[in-house]
Amino acid sequence: MGALICGCGSAEQAQRRTAPEPELAGAAAPAPATRPSGQIALGYFAGGCFWGVEHFLEALPGVIDVDSGYMGGEMDAPSYEAVSSGATGHAETVRVRFDPAQISYEAVARRFFEIHDPTEVDRQGPDIGDQYRSAVFVQGPEERRVVEGLIAALKANGYAVATTIHEAASFWPAEGYHQDYYARTGKQPYCHRPVPRFDERAE
Repeated sequence: MGALICGCGSAEQAQRRTAPEPELAGAAAPAPATRPSGQIALGYFAGGCFWGVEHFLEALPGVIDVDSGYMGGEMDAPSYEAVSSGATGHAETVRVRFDPAQISYEAVARRFFEIHDPTEVDRQGPDIGDQYRSAVFVQGPEERRVVEGLIAALKANGYAVATTIHEAASFWPAEGYHQDYYARTGKQPYCHRPVPRFDERAE
């Protein structure tokens, strides 16, 4: 389990830093220097290798930043090596900070479903293992309602959605070499790509 074809297990592991303290879902996050509305909201999404999910969600207008990390497991301070073994129960997860005056949680979640394949079970493309599962970690009934509505719309379009919904818990930021990977390296995602699943029915 835990194929590393997307490159998540590269030699950059040598740049690992000590695992940070977790940030609880819904906890106040440091505010960026400029934020027009003065508000911030968070969302947590798992859809395969976090590099690609981070890359596409960070491009959304109204998204302030996206951090790669781990959520959904039992181990405290998990390392990439531990998570990639498939033994911790964590999924590679991104934390999205966004301005709710500029973009809604529903718009972020909708984009999430369009940049990965929500029909895959315990994998995403060539990456195999439950750490690459499709999941949304929600903070309360309103987010759950939104995600359930999007899943229902996908199913109506013919998609056998495998995405699971869970209550958000501790978010453990990933090692520094995972953050903004594609922006730093100039490479392009090949495990993820935008597909207009809500506008077109599955073949």
